[in-house]
Amino acid sequence: MASFPESVHENDIGKAKFIGELLVPVAPFDQKSGREAWTVAFAPNGSYLAWSQGHRIVRLIPWTQCLKNFSLGHSEEVTDASSPEHLSRRGSDGGQVVPVGGEPREHTIDCGDTVWGMAFGSSVPEKQSRCVNIEWHRFKFGQDQLLLATGLNNGRIKIWDVYTGKLLLNLMDHTDVVRDLTFAPDGSLMLVSASRDKTLRVWDLKDDGNMVKVLRGHQNWVYCTAFSPNSSILCSVGAGKAVFLWNMDQYALIRKLEGHHHDVVSCDFSPDGALLATASYDTRVILWDHHKGTNLLELGHLFPPPSPIFAGGSNDRWVRSVSFCPDGRHIASITDDRLVRFWSIEERAPQAIASLSNGLSCAFSAEGNVLAAGTRDGSMHFWESPLSVSSLQHMCRMALRRVMTTQQVETLAIPTPLRDYLTYKVI
Repeated sequence: MASFPESVHENDIGKAKFIGELLVPVAPFDQKSGREAWTVAFAPNGSYLAWSQGHRIVRLIPWTQCLKNFSLGHSEEVTDASSPEHLSRRGSDGGQVVPVGGEPREHTIDCGDTVWGMAFGSSVPEKQSRCVNIEWHRFKFGQDQLLLATGLNNGRIKIWDVYTGKLLLNLMDHTDVVRDLTFAPDGSLMLVSASRDKTLRVWDLKDDGNMVKVLRGHQNWVYCTAFSPNSSILCSVGAGKAVFLWNMDQYALIRKLEGHHHDVVSCDFSPDGALLATASYDTRVILWDHHKGTNLLELGHLFPPPSPIFAGGSNDRWVRSVSFCPDGRHIASITDDRLVRFWSIEERAPQAIASLSNGLSCAFSAEGNVLAAGTRDGSMHFWESPLSVSSLQHMCRMALRRVMTTQQVETLAIPTPLRDYLTYKVI
């Protein structure tokens, strides 16, 4: 069994440029479970990186501070950036970091239990809350406020003020591990949590964290969730072969996408909302047209492709995480074969690869020029993304697809080749 198709030689695939890492300080308890970086989170505005370094600890690091120390594009300074201490200068309080020029501060947060999921959220004041009682609220979220939600091993969700590091809310309703969290991108501060208790829960943080709805349908643990860019659709995946799509205006199941042969563990929408990428233990990432429920492209990590029986077992190529690049043209995947792969949505073979042992999670920075990956030892690794300038054609397609579904595009009186391009049939 091989990692690449016979037509592709590994030496012909580009090597992604490693630019730095964040390592957990050595401690006697490091070998215990709970050290894993199950999640990677960047603030949507590019201001912060949340680093879950294991054993209850999350560090909020200004992203510009990371970039300065990593010296993106200058590999000679990478070694000096490998230590977390190199990223910080201790302030007069002995604990918090005092950045130069009054920039955002670094914070170290003790969440009280092992952290499984993290998500950043920000408020848009004019975005109305969905709650009924809007007469009085304990919290008033301003437009410049940035929140971090952490999902814990004990089933709790803690909401933190990123700029101060203070705890704002403690949400309690799940009965098992909160595996994943995602905020609606529309600034409504709607938060969705996925849990091992087999449920999804919808919280309204503008209503002091009131739980709005429980979404039931999964028969086993729920691993990951993702909002479409317009916040109207939620994807959820878990221990099972189906991909769930939910209408978040009506809190109703739209459909299940069938095609994977093993547990589906990660999902992400393209920036224009036209495509959905899902990753599974069956060695594949599937690219879907979720509007029509059709499989557009399969990205394989094992060749020849395994039979459904072999794919459904321990095949040494479990895909752990998938992330869509903000440019809408690239995808990254983390796999148990110790490789990070960068894919173009137009190719069936990776565009670039990198080595990574025990990878668990990945995410692109807000600009899309850096991929971060978390590992089982709590460390974070960073690579430059193999980006290129997007064509005007692609940018026009993304602009159109942000506001039109596949079905709407198909009704346009345009030539078939153009229609196929706009609906990503030609990728």
